[in-house]
Amino acid sequence: MLQTMEWKNKSLLLLNQTLLPNSAEYIECHNYRRVAEAIKRLEVRGAPAIGAAAAFGFVLGARELCNSYDFWTGIEEVAEELRQTRPTAVNLFWAIERMLSVVNKSDKLSDLTDLVLKLEQEAIAIATEDREMNYKISQYGAQLFNEPVSILTHCNAGSLATAGLGTALGVIRQAFSEGKINRVYADETRPLLQGSRLTAWELMQENIPVTLITDNMAGWVMKKNMVQAVIVGADRITLNGDVANKIGTYSVAVLAKEHNIPFYVAAPISTFDFSMESGFDIPIEERSASEVANFAGISTAPEGVDVFNPAFDVTPNTLVSAIITEYGILKQPYNEEILKIQQKIKGVL
Repeated sequence: MLQTMEWKNKSLLLLNQTLLPNSAEYIECHNYRRVAEAIKRLEVRGAPAIGAAAAFGFVLGARELCNSYDFWTGIEEVAEELRQTRPTAVNLFWAIERMLSVVNKSDKLSDLTDLVLKLEQEAIAIATEDREMNYKISQYGAQLFNEPVSILTHCNAGSLATAGLGTALGVIRQAFSEGKINRVYADETRPLLQGSRLTAWELMQENIPVTLITDNMAGWVMKKNMVQAVIVGADRITLNGDVANKIGTYSVAVLAKEHNIPFYVAAPISTFDFSMESGFDIPIEERSASEVANFAGISTAPEGVDVFNPAFDVTPNTLVSAIITEYGILKQPYNEEILKIQQKIKGVL
């Protein structure tokens, strides 16, 4: 299993996911601007991985500012530039706030070299915790299956999207090891093909049976009873259990409901946005028209045609059978279950 990122020699190595599956190459990031660029370009992607990468980018920015006239203003600018890379994945903002909390706890008269060391330790902790959360999610998620099933997944929520085993694919890996998975059907995930380029590749690396389908085949696959469950990751989950994930997820959830197939979401608590009541409030990133109007660098649409290219959609909680977290499996009513976890985090319970 390839590592999504590695903190090495005071720089961040990122696996360039835009080149997969044809080439496995790492980008060496020596400054926070290159990390921000990698996030924007989807060279690193997946909500947990984006959060961890941004944390390391923050460290690079802090180190660069050590000899600056005004470190404290500069570090806020670093944080803001990283925030602006992608608006939907809440893990990005969660990780940056964690890094800023380390800064805010420091005395402005303290040694900046010592502060940078503390920031480095915090970034490493974020990546380490993600690996631990992935493991717990996979263990809990595998418990949902009592007999061998075939599963459909959308986009990529595997090791490539995290610092560890993955969320949705982490569950699949664990369930497969327990003899509970017959086959995985992977949606190709237009327009950037994360399902075909990344998910199919990951599963094949581990000899997990996978069948690639185009996004518009999912309904027919369900109709023919070829899958018995759906599991996806998430980029943001609100207090009521609404889920933002890669565009096309909502359609899969509607189809699953129609065919009485359980629709599961696997995500760490860092993906929950405790400040948002519902999915109506989630900002949805819109990307370049060229991603839709071109395929592999070749134009596939009339020049100048209007294009709508949202990167994510929102699945309402009514279509979600369960949410798998490192705290266990959540079911309706989600607002009550999520409130309990929020209170645990705050130490109320």
